Amino acid sequence: MKLSLSVPVDEEFEAEAARLIDAGLASRLSAKDADLFDGAADAADRMGWVDLPQNAADLLDEIESLRVRLQEQGLRTISLAGMGGSSLAPEVMAQTAGVRLEIIDSTDPNQVAEAIGTDLDHTVLIVASKSGTTVETDSIRRSFAAAFESIGVDPASRMIAITDPGTELEALAADQGFLATFLVDPTVGGRFSALSAFGLVPAGLAGADVRGIVAEAAAADADLSADRPDNPALRFGAWLSIAHARTTEKLVLAETAEQLNGLGAWVEQLVAESLGKDGQGILPVVVDSPADIGFSDARADALLCLLGPAADDSGLGAPSGFEATITGGLGELLLFWEYATAIAGYSIGVNPFDQPDVEAAKAQARHLLDGPDSGSTEQPRFREGDIDVLEVVDEATDLIGALEELFSQVDEYGYVGIQAYLDRIADAEAADLRPLVSTHAGVQTTFGFGPRYLHSTGQYHKGGHPNGVFLQITGEARTDLLVPGRGFGFAQLQRAQAAGDAAVLSEKGRPVLRLHLLDRARGLQQLREAIGSISPRHHFGHD
Repeated sequence: MKLSLSVPVDEEFEAEAARLIDAGLASRLSAKDADLFDGAADAADRMGWVDLPQNAADLLDEIESLRVRLQEQGLRTISLAGMGGSSLAPEVMAQTAGVRLEIIDSTDPNQVAEAIGTDLDHTVLIVASKSGTTVETDSIRRSFAAAFESIGVDPASRMIAITDPGTELEALAADQGFLATFLVDPTVGGRFSALSAFGLVPAGLAGADVRGIVAEAAAADADLSADRPDNPALRFGAWLSIAHARTTEKLVLAETAEQLNGLGAWVEQLVAESLGKDGQGILPVVVDSPADIGFSDARADALLCLLGPAADDSGLGAPSGFEATITGGLGELLLFWEYATAIAGYSIGVNPFDQPDVEAAKAQARHLLDGPDSGSTEQPRFREGDIDVLEVVDEATDLIGALEELFSQVDEYGYVGIQAYLDRIADAEAADLRPLVSTHAGVQTTFGFGPRYLHSTGQYHKGGHPNGVFLQITGEARTDLLVPGRGFGFAQLQRAQAAGDAAVLSEKGRPVLRLHLLDRARGLQQLREAIGSISPRHHFGHD
């Protein structure tokens, strides 16, 4: 792999890199030395990722054997129910390989229903959950099971489990006789699990060359675990830390190579959830193309990072001067980012292996689902066109005023987080809001489909730098789908997850504007027009 760095503070950077080398940080990570993170009990139970490439031989043989069995049975569609680290790693592996892997990481009833109806006669469902109790994953499993039964197919004969030993999912798979079960080393944390069964099984069954990915990672291990100045992970981790110390905490990511398609979303989850805590951290901002870097996201608080080779017109040249280009094979890049993130955590002073603020939103959603008013419809503050405004920051009485109030709450070096609880496929156009909001709010802006982002940037939203404001969007369900054996449907679950996270953000003093689209297409267009009518708060670009 190749790493190119621009650092405007060379002396500080070299001093920090030397400190990390003197501490033996890279080699101690490789040796699973949990004492690196003082008082972090979680670290001792989360270091299993470092030697996954060296221990993958038997797993790779199992994947290849199972793939042959599936092909012989005519099972050609591999669907994956998983969240966060259980879906993002296999998704990038499949995308870079150009093979089809259907990812179901949504509670939107339309998206789940479409996934079930795509090719059910020839479908295998992989149920991936480290805890074995993830509500989204379990709800999707139940719905697929009912669908299989409706066509006269034993659900267990079409299901594969990936989980930790001793979970409810392992017990269920054994009791029902799942097609296969893969147990993962419990010392491998979810977001560091790319090179475990969580990443390799779904991608490998879909047809990706996971053996080649593992080989690339294994070949890179010696360099990434070395206490040397040329260790790219050590240099990048120090680079992140020095930028963070100078309040340059937004990592703007752009993919420039088609063979790395989807890597930005995986990096976003790894970095945000690992480093965004204790009021600190690095917030990844995934942009659509390198051109975006040179305009709405090129600010003094931005680190600019290209995932792939830089072109002459890449748009680099941020005021901060922190720029990076990273190229390499997917396997070595996955291990590189894991090492670099752990190194940055040590350097910043946070434990990269815990997620103290993730459970709060889950608990609030469960409370809303179980409450006496769980099935009732939330009353809006006001309605305008195709949008119900559920919650405003102050006292706005119209949509433009509500947006202006939200944008006025973010300071020059803050950010806007857009949270879209919509269909990630049918409502993909919602992602176009990110650059539009960035321009008119005048700050870096992130975008995430819910509840997917809860397992990614959600930790940073609540535990990272307290300078974010949030635009949350829900939409009227086109259809609904009841979750078998539960007292709720997907539409209700989706709304509870949105409201639960908004409540936790508000409790932490983060401003939240909540909008509900009565008609998704018309509502999104109305929202775009409202945002576009607001005068940009800053001028972007370079002189």
